[in-house]
Order: sequence, then C-alpha cells, then structure tokens
Amino acid sequence: MLLVPPPSPLLVRPTSFTSSRHLRPSIRPRCLIAKPAAVSAEVDAFTQYSGYLFELSSTEAESLIEYNISKIASIYQKKPLILIRRLFQISTTLGKWFALRYYDRVTERADLMFEVRAAELRKILVQLGPAYIKIAQAISSRPDLIPPSYLDELSLLQDRISPFSTDVAFKTIEQEFGLPIDALFSEISSEPVAAASLGQVYKARLRSSGKVVAVKVQRPGVRAAISLDILILRYLAGIIRRAGKFNTDLQSVVDEWASSLFREMDYRREADNGVKFRLLYGSIQDVVVPEMYVEQTTRKVLTMQWLEGQKLTEVKDLYMIEVGVYCSFNQLLEFGFYHADPHPGNLLRTYDGKLAYLDFGMMGEFKQELRDGFIEACLHLVNRDYDALAKDFVTLGLLPPTADKDAVTKALTGVFRNAVSKGVQNISFGDLLGNLGTTMYKFKFRIPSYFSLVIRSLAVLEGIAINFNPNYKVLGSTYPWIARKVLTDSSPKLKSSLQAILYKDGVFRIDRLESLLAESLRARTERELIRKQVEDDSKMAIKQILSFALNEKGAFVRDILLEELAKGLDALGLATLDSVTSTMNANIPFRPYSLSSMTAEDITNLRTLRRLMLLLSGIRQNETSVMEVKGSSYNIQKPSSNEALLLHGLGSSRDMLPLLSVIAELPQDSQQQLLRLPADLAGRLISRVAARTIRRVFL
Repeated sequence: MLLVPPPSPLLVRPTSFTSSRHLRPSIRPRCLIAKPAAVSAEVDAFTQYSGYLFELSSTEAESLIEYNISKIASIYQKKPLILIRRLFQISTTLGKWFALRYYDRVTERADLMFEVRAAELRKILVQLGPAYIKIAQAISSRPDLIPPSYLDELSLLQDRISPFSTDVAFKTIEQEFGLPIDALFSEISSEPVAAASLGQVYKARLRSSGKVVAVKVQRPGVRAAISLDILILRYLAGIIRRAGKFNTDLQSVVDEWASSLFREMDYRREADNGVKFRLLYGSIQDVVVPEMYVEQTTRKVLTMQWLEGQKLTEVKDLYMIEVGVYCSFNQLLEFGFYHADPHPGNLLRTYDGKLAYLDFGMMGEFKQELRDGFIEACLHLVNRDYDALAKDFVTLGLLPPTADKDAVTKALTGVFRNAVSKGVQNISFGDLLGNLGTTMYKFKFRIPSYFSLVIRSLAVLEGIAINFNPNYKVLGSTYPWIARKVLTDSSPKLKSSLQAILYKDGVFRIDRLESLLAESLRARTERELIRKQVEDDSKMAIKQILSFALNEKGAFVRDILLEELAKGLDALGLATLDSVTSTMNANIPFRPYSLSSMTAEDITNLRTLRRLMLLLSGIRQNETSVMEVKGSSYNIQKPSSNEALLLHGLGSSRDMLPLLSVIAELPQDSQQQLLRLPADLAGRLISRVAARTIRRVFL
C-alpha cells in the first residue's frame, strides 16, 4: 500500500504540521488542515453496500486469526441468509455489468461506452470489497493484458479507494492501544493520506520520540467480508476445475491466496515481516525499507517510518526498475523471503532517487531446493536443454513424477524454441507463460500453491516496466544475476548443474562458459551504466573477468579454467613436438618413432586454449570456421598441417598483451592469488603429461 501520494500542490510535508484544527480538543492531538489529494472524495462504498457483513466483525469473524476454511464454513452454515444475500449481491452486481457490456456490443456502441464501463467496474469492485479489489490490483499491473481505459481505472484501486470515517479510524486506534490518541501522537492528519483495500494511512508524529510516522488503520468488517468471499470463491474454484477438467487444484490456489490475505490482516505479523525485510534487503544500494515501530503496532494498527515520493509507474525511471530486478533476485533466489504483492502502489521512488518497498502484509517463502530448481530451469531454458528442463518441472512440482519425460521434452522444444532463439535478453516472461498454456493442460501440469505468488511477483514487476518500455523483459534482466550466482554459488547442487552445463560427454563447451561470463558481466547496479546502457570496453571486460576468476567466490570456475588451460598447454606441447618431428622427417632418410600423434581430443583442447586466451583477453570470438557447435557436441575439422595447429595455439600469446596491462589495477588479494596460479597450473600440466606418457609407453 502506498504511504505517500504522488506529488501535488496539496501534499503536506513533515515540517508543515499545524495546530489550527482539533477534532476533539479535549483528547485529540493537533491535526493537519489540508486534505491530501490522493484520497477520493467519494463516500465509503464498501461500507454502504456491504456493511451488512459487519455484524460478524465483533463475534465469530474476529476470532479467525489464521485462515481456517473449516471454521469459516461452520460460521456461515449458521448464517445462511447472509451467505445467500452475498451470493445474490455478487451475481446481480457483476451480472448487470456484463449484461451492459453485451448490450453495448449488440448496439455497436462498445467503443463509445468503453471508459464508462471501466469506471463502473472499478466502483463495483469497491462496493464488493477487499477480496475483489486484491484481484483487480494484480490485473492492473499488466498493461500488456488489459486495455488502457481499464488499466487507468483499476490502477486507482492500488491506493485511491474511498476511505472510511476518520472518527471510526481514531476510535479503532484508541481501542487497540487502550489510550487516548493524544497520548500516542502529538500530531496526526485530519484525513487519511492514502486508502487501500484493507486499511488507510494517516500521517502522524509520535509523542514519545517526535518522529514522523505513517499510521495504518484496518478497515472495519474486512475480516468478515474476506472470509465469506473466500468461501464463495473456493466453492466456485471447485466447480470450474471439475467443469474445465483442470489439472491444477484451483481450491489449493485459493487457499494459498486466502492464507496470505489473513496474514496480511494481522498488522503485527506485517511489522515483523517489515523488520525482516529491512534486515535482509535494506542495505542494498538505492533500496529503502521503512523502519517498523513494533511497540506502536497492534493487530489492527501499524506504525512505520514516513516516506515520501512518487509511484514507480509515474516516474518512468529505468534505473529504478533495474534496482527492483536486483532486489527481487535477492528476494527470490538468495534468501527466499520475497514481497508477494509488489503492485505499483507498494513501490515508491523517493525524492532522493531510491526505491522504497511498502506494505509487508503479503510475503512468500521460497525454499532452498525450489530456488535451486528455479535457477536450473532458467539455465536449461536459455541453453535449450529441454530434456533437463522437463526434469526441472518435476522438481518444482509443476509435473507429476509419472509424466512421460520424452513427450514433455518434445512439447517443450516446440513451445520454447522460437522464444529462446531471439536471445535471453528478448525472452518475455508473459509470452513464456502464454505459450506454455496448451502444453500444461495436455501433460497435466500443476500449479503449486507457492508458485502462483512467485509468478505474480515477477509478472507484476515486468508489467510495471512495460508501462513505459514495451520491450522490457524481466527474465532478460534477471538472467545476468542468475548467471553470476551459478558461477559463484557454493551450493553443491548448483556446482553440479554448472558442471553438467559446461561438459557434455567429457567435452568442455567453452561457448557456454563464454555466454555465462558475458551475461554475468551485464549484472550491474551502477546508476550511470544502467541509464546510459554503456557497453564494456575490452579493458573493463578483462578486469571484470580476472576479478571474478581470482575472487574466492570464483574458485570453482577458476579450477575449471586451470584444468582446461592445462589440457590446452599439453596439446600445444604435442603440436610443437609434432611440428619438430615433421621438420626432422623431411631431412633424414628414415622415419623416427614419435611420442606425439595428436588425437581429436588434443585438437579440441588446443582450440579451447585459443578461445580461453581470447576470453581472458576480453575478446569473444565465434570460431565456427574451425569448430562448429551442432546440438551439444563438437564437429572437429582437423587443419591440414601440424604447423597450422601450432600457429593457432601460439597466436594466443599475442592476445595476452591486454591481459597483462590490467594486472596492476587488480586488488592486492587478486594479485596474490594470480601469483599462485603458475605453480598450480604447472602441477596440473606435469601430472597430465606424465599420465599420458605412461599410458602411451606402457599400455
């Protein structure tokens, strides 16, 4: 929920508190005169149209601290008239709107009435209450899915819902704390500065510390309304699943969403979530997480640090999106504790240019094995390894273990081939999900309850970016961080995945290492580089690659590089020996015995050495003239002479000059690590030469 509205002439700054108006002079603290522009002047439509649900607020519904569908069902079994009345209200209200839309099409005035119907739909959702508003908030974050008129109207549901009575809000505060409001706050706004589905926010100053805070007060009756609506939606989900023969347990999806809503209605839990979120992500560059005042928080009243700024959708700052992508990567794939409701009303660009996260009621947990599975799925998708991708879907719980893997692999190849062929930076998250629809139905894909929140989190972020950059792809922006994590993570599972990606039948696929390194270098958080989209020059690329390879986190990749360098240098030695032998053969009358005789593997290793040198010198080269990648194996074409092979390997030494020029600029630790590499490389080379000599002489 947005704590602060977009800038307007009526926006009151913390220094502008006045004392000229008192609601109740005997007990009220000083109040602000100005009514913030962000809050609608409409009456509280939810209370007006659905207030009959409030009679449960002080009894059974208030006892529902946690989501319990059995308890909810038992409550409303005793109150069938309320259930029937709610069903009648929902069906007639929405039915009338759909009937009008149909009438517009029949009378050929659909275009003329488009904006009118969009506004009517928004008002209907407000009347029906929080559950329907929450659904609309998720949809309003996808400008690529809904028409602009509906987008504009539904976006108002993010933080501009008509507020309920301030007298009721202040009474709730006093009841929750058992104190008069002036004992808590020395100043408080006379009207809410923002109002959303579950509550509304006031600007206040703590009497105890003088700090300016945001005070969120829960709407009356929301627990009763949400409980009843969830019962209805869950029943409808069961009917839809049976009628449509869906593989996904739609009722479980509703249950997961309902559980998150109930957690969101407990502001004490939200405060704890905010504290944890601030601890994990508050130190990320240009990310701001408000401080939670736990002592001034109850189940229905939340007090947190006051932040000011603009909604992310209104500033159109690409850097803010990239910061959001990086923060989301950390949430989903580093720590697994993520913001599951990142609609535009909950993302703020502060006036000093930082990204602020708000509203921590709806959070998700992503377990380690699922995080690793998600990373592996992304890697296999980008590298077009659809057989492994099918196995990843089983790991993630999307496919049953009994699914026909070969058939699934074939189907995934057809679904993803075109999307992936455009390059990782052009893969649309929305397109992937859309293309997967038919395959999901055919092979009985399931949507695990956790997965719906993860997908929503990513889809909303992409939707915000698409709002001002239609070509933005959240997966393309996230993949560099995934590549960097795979290259540096100490997890045994990810190390095994990296090994499987880089080697096929014992052959080192250097093109994949090049791709991973190149993508990892795109992972930036520097403001100017992101804004200008600056490409790395050769020297910067060399420095980044060396810094990574010599870093402690790059130890696993460094070990792979040293092993492949040893193989290449060994092959270079064989090529040299072959060249010398060939020269001798031309000048003596008999043919001497040769210890060389290069194999196809040696030729591959020599060419890999060449590409490694190019890689370490900051140059990426497509060597299809001498080595073609077909599928997942190499097609080796042997040069016409050993001299050509030798020159091919020796040519690498010239490419090392740029590498030498940046060594002095490396950190001291990296330079010391670099000094230890020759001995390590020599040891590997000697072991390899000795093993080959013994094998050829004695075996």
